[in-house]
Amino acid sequence: MSDQRDQSDLSSDPARTRQAVVIGGGLAGMLAAAVLRDYVDEVTVVERDALPSGPQSRKGLPQAHHAHLLWSGGARACEALLPGITDRWLAAGARRVALPTGLVSMSAQGWFRRWPEMQYVIACSRDLLDSVVREEVIGHSRVTVLPRTELLGLLGGAARVTGVRVRSEDGGERVIGADLVVDASGRGSRAPEWLRSLGVAKVDEAKVDSGLAYASRIFRAPQGTENYPIVNVQADPGEPRPGQTATIMPIEGRRWLVTLSGTRGGQPTSAVDAFEDFARGVRHPVVGELIAHAEPLTDVLVTHSTVNRRRYYEKVGNWPEGFVAIGDAVATYNPVYGHGMSVAAQGVLALREALETRGLASEGLARRVQRAVARPVSTAWDLATGQDILYPGAIGKQPGAAANVLRQYVDRLMLAATGRPMIARALFDVMTLSAPTTALLKPEIIMAVMRGPKLPQLPGPPLTAEELRIVKEPRSELETDPAEA
Repeated sequence: MSDQRDQSDLSSDPARTRQAVVIGGGLAGMLAAAVLRDYVDEVTVVERDALPSGPQSRKGLPQAHHAHLLWSGGARACEALLPGITDRWLAAGARRVALPTGLVSMSAQGWFRRWPEMQYVIACSRDLLDSVVREEVIGHSRVTVLPRTELLGLLGGAARVTGVRVRSEDGGERVIGADLVVDASGRGSRAPEWLRSLGVAKVDEAKVDSGLAYASRIFRAPQGTENYPIVNVQADPGEPRPGQTATIMPIEGRRWLVTLSGTRGGQPTSAVDAFEDFARGVRHPVVGELIAHAEPLTDVLVTHSTVNRRRYYEKVGNWPEGFVAIGDAVATYNPVYGHGMSVAAQGVLALREALETRGLASEGLARRVQRAVARPVSTAWDLATGQDILYPGAIGKQPGAAANVLRQYVDRLMLAATGRPMIARALFDVMTLSAPTTALLKPEIIMAVMRGPKLPQLPGPPLTAEELRIVKEPRSELETDPAEA
């Protein structure tokens, strides 16, 4: 990408150093830094934790231990922001899995067929995904990372944010001026408090809490499973029981990351002897059956922080110049739907598009970006909360009559998608954040939904005979870990 620092609208003083601050060094923060380095002289990333040098876990990202999906809508956004990043992920061990070809998934209405590619997903551990992006960004001469540094507050006033105040690990405090501050600090963001202290209006929030917990364990995948599909059994919100799911995500190093989840009253535990039983007890036992002969490599890790929460920054009347929030700092979702990373990447893409068309110093830039960020957020929010609010004991605003009618239509659409490829394509386009939810309301889609599935429902998981054979043979004593050979 060309260097665009010399745009005439940035400042009347061409010698002035243009600066940006990014709060948070996770995926969203690094993508934002990659964009901003082309528009300013210095990008400072303020990160609370120490950043690992490779694909290792990070204290501030406990959810990295669970299955993550980078849907094609998010992967394309990442590729647009960092050309070549997909190839670097694949070279590091990630897989590009065609959807629904490489997916064995039971929805609330039945099993999806493994039709030729309609969309795709990048499958790997979250640690690998982040490390490849981080390596690409922090080596740039205009990007400086301040690890183990706490964000204390914003500088400026209600009309404009002009920088940040931080405290380093040794207790020293300093201020950093900025033409733009981007909050990518994640679900723990304190931006509403920071903004209120400057005189900005209160930010409205919404929460939907299904009481979901999720538990994960890594297994050594059997020999011959290098191209194994993602296997997933979803919950049915229409059933009067807790929503429970089980997923096998193939990750680098010939491993399976297996994640279970359950809403209030049906949560998984950290007991290793209960893990397989839980997987067998969801709506179909396929995940439990597939891991029966796989070698466990880790204990079971459980996470409870899964509340859907959205901050409506785009509706704040006196939104200040110089400040933008992206990613989990704006909204977090039930991780079962896998939308967090993709929404964050699309939000950063919206930031870049605004900078390209308007320039860093253009009036109203921050508000324009915040409204653009809200579009992919709204799609993911509707998909997640529309289901989660239905589970027993869920806390949040109950859907009205119009929402109930829409849910009935979506249920019928999901049923049609199990046996009609045109509907499946439309559904996967929306599910992967490659198309807006309005794509499901096109006249031709509505007519096909009304006709229902063209083919009969599958009686069970569409695994091939070979896929079943290679996982049902007990692990050989002669089999070794490729890393140990």
